[in-house]
Parts: sequence; structure tokens; C-alpha cells
Amino acid sequence: MAWFDLLIAGLAEVWWATTMKMSSGFTKLNYTLLTIVGMVVSFGFLIRATKGLPLSIAYPVWTGIGAVGAILVGVILFNEYLSLLTWLFVILLVIGIIGIKVTSGH
Repeated sequence: MAWFDLLIAGLAEVWWATTMKMSSGFTKLNYTLLTIVGMVVSFGFLIRATKGLPLSIAYPVWTGIGAVGAILVGVILFNEYLSLLTWLFVILLVIGIIGIKVTSGH
């Protein structure tokens, strides 16, 4: 269950990062409120995840999910460009997240 909580926390991190961008520097109230809700959800599920997982596992996976998710949102929703070399490093990040999960023993 801790891994599921961690997944939800990571996806909520992508949510709040996306709505933060859409808030235009917190000048759009609806997106600002969605950012705050996303942060609360993300941190809440991270707290739950760290009850069953060590911080040394949970935190890097949480930030990794957020990083990869934010990259995908940037490319898909905001038409941001990434070079092929950057995509290579994104793939390495995904491999690192999977490697932490597989080798953590949790």
C-alpha cells in the first residue's frame, strides 16, 4: 500500500506543478487553488508512504515521478522541446526510479 500511496503522491506532484504553471505566477485564482489542493494531496500521500517506506526510498521516487511527469506535461501540454540527448537522460531517470523500486526490498 505504501508504494500505491507514493505513486499517488508523485502524480499529485505533477498535478500541482502543472496548475502552478497555469496559475501564471499565482495571478489566476482557480489554478492557484488547484495548486494548493495538489500540494496538500501530494504531501499527504507522501506522509502516508513514508510510514511504510524509508525516506531514502520514498523521497527520490516521489521527486522522480514528479520530474518525469512534469517533463511529459511540459512536452504534451505546453509544447516544450527536448533534445534527443535530454530524452536519453529522462529515460535514465525512469530506469533509476524502477531500479530503486526493484532493489529496495520493500
